[in-house]
Amino acid sequence: MLVLGIETSCDETAAAVVADGERILSSVVASQVLTHEKYGGVVPEIASREHLRKIVPVVDEACQRARIALRDVDAIAVTEGPGLIGSLLVGLVYGKALALALDKSLVGVSHLEGHIHAVLLENKMARQAGQAVEEARLPAVTLVVSGGHTSLFLVETRASDNCPVPVFSYTRLGHTRDDAAGEAFDKVAKLLGLGYPGGPIIDHLARLGDPQAVDFGRIKMKGNRLDFSFAGLKTAVLYRVRGTALATEAEERRAWRKAVGRVTDEEIAAHCSQATLDLVASFQQAVVADLAERTLAAAESARVQSIFVAGGVACNSHLRARFAAVAGASRGGGLAATPQVFFPSPELSTDNAAMIAAAGYYKLMAGQRADASLTAHASFPLGEGEV
Repeated sequence: MLVLGIETSCDETAAAVVADGERILSSVVASQVLTHEKYGGVVPEIASREHLRKIVPVVDEACQRARIALRDVDAIAVTEGPGLIGSLLVGLVYGKALALALDKSLVGVSHLEGHIHAVLLENKMARQAGQAVEEARLPAVTLVVSGGHTSLFLVETRASDNCPVPVFSYTRLGHTRDDAAGEAFDKVAKLLGLGYPGGPIIDHLARLGDPQAVDFGRIKMKGNRLDFSFAGLKTAVLYRVRGTALATEAEERRAWRKAVGRVTDEEIAAHCSQATLDLVASFQQAVVADLAERTLAAAESARVQSIFVAGGVACNSHLRARFAAVAGASRGGGLAATPQVFFPSPELSTDNAAMIAAAGYYKLMAGQRADASLTAHASFPLGEGEV
């Protein structure tokens, strides 16, 4: 089964063709980072307009790279939420139009579910290619962490007499009560005049600072211990900067960046004091420690075999190293079996359509189909207790 995936939930216009939910024939992503960089974040109306400009050529290129015609696809999977409503509508309406014009099956997919399937998709491809990698077994605890989402899910499958593939189910274990982790990275980077997107530049600068220089303490949560909160940490950075030499430095750095235009990470680092580098490193350390500790706690409670980490923040080098270290230290601990930790490649960590096509394949095989009533949802439930 050839599934055309379409993803336009935020500021990436993406299309991909995936065979049988486990082989990527093409994956095309048109990024809007340079468009939104001058504003320090995504501007929803501009994002929608950019999707309108790019959706047709991106889908055409995905088909060309897969060496197929549009009429050759068996079905179309499109992101229906969550995300920016205007952006979502561009991809969803185009996907519905294609399905109608080509008389193809259509299915809507949760963006969060797509991130989960990115891990499974890449793991299957690696094992089919003969690479020596562990199998990503289910059930698994998945941390979906990005600029718009920070949630923990228990991912399970069950067999069905009427379905030739496993049927997936998702239970939400925890979520952020305010800012997502990626959003906190972006806001701190903007506060310090470091540029957009904040995650990659903070990841780079943090390697030059002392992560123990500033003690932000542990993030404590009342109620569900698997929930996240990063607004307080972001505010702590603000108070540490406001009215100090760090604030003056940030303004000077912001003016310098505006005057010279695009700059490299190394050039930004050269315009940062050691105090700024230490602050950035300590902030990243606090975010990563909290993500890892709550995810490992969820894995221990659920006694799972695997931990998946997906979403744009999964590209963070310190996060990857921290999970590898924590998972290794857990051997012989309270877990029934030491869980393996799986990250997708950076290409499949950030928004892409291959993950939407892969998730859509399993829905289609389970008999799910959408009709003309399919619509976009800025907030879209995945897992029990989602609001």
